[in-house]
Amino acid sequence: MYKKDNYKILSNTQLTRRSWLMVLEGDTRYLTAPGQFVNVAVDGKFLRRPISLCDYDAHTITLLYDIVGEGTEWMSHRKPGEYLDLLTGLGNGFDISECGASPVLLGGGVGVAPLLKLAKTLIVKGKKPIAVLGFNSAADVVLEAELKAAGVETYVSTVDGTYGTKGFVSDVIREKNLTPDYFFACGPLPMLRSLCGLDIPGQLSLDERMACGFGVCMCCSLETASGAKRICKDGPVFRKEELIWK
Repeated sequence: MYKKDNYKILSNTQLTRRSWLMVLEGDTRYLTAPGQFVNVAVDGKFLRRPISLCDYDAHTITLLYDIVGEGTEWMSHRKPGEYLDLLTGLGNGFDISECGASPVLLGGGVGVAPLLKLAKTLIVKGKKPIAVLGFNSAADVVLEAELKAAGVETYVSTVDGTYGTKGFVSDVIREKNLTPDYFFACGPLPMLRSLCGLDIPGQLSLDERMACGFGVCMCCSLETASGAKRICKDGPVFRKEELIWK
């Protein structure tokens, strides 16, 4: 179930040259799993902007977003005390019942967003997750401190080698001799496709352009091993074996 409501902005903080962290206050009862998303109404735009949930509790929602166009540029100028019109409770999140005791959480770029709430949820369930975050350079790193503060063993890779391991998240797994029994991942499609080669089961959250956000318009359909699926309604999280890479 999803709900449309107005949410008060408590803070909207620039983290890097293009990444922002926004905290909003409002009704969170329809948020049921890490990996879900909200759809944000933007002034002057017909379509809402889908943004992954970074974190949430009984009264607040935290969004991590990059400025990638006019919609997110508009979001970056919103001030504390203003209100945003959100559709919440959208999508199916990660199913943590399927993982073992030591899953690895893999994020690339702004795809690291859902890993914070996912990590906190796993810890509450007695799991010991390890997070591996991938970025282009040191200037792009976000959420490392928050994950460590939550008690998560966290590693970072950068493509240019300016921070952490030089390379990609898969290089960290090899360099640190990590032996996870399951993986959860969110990030750009080339990264997700590569991670499907890991010899462990896992779930992947797909980042895709959407229109309605709740499965009516069929704009974000994809072919899976079990037929056509809508990323916004049937996903955005899919099991590794469901995805067909062409």
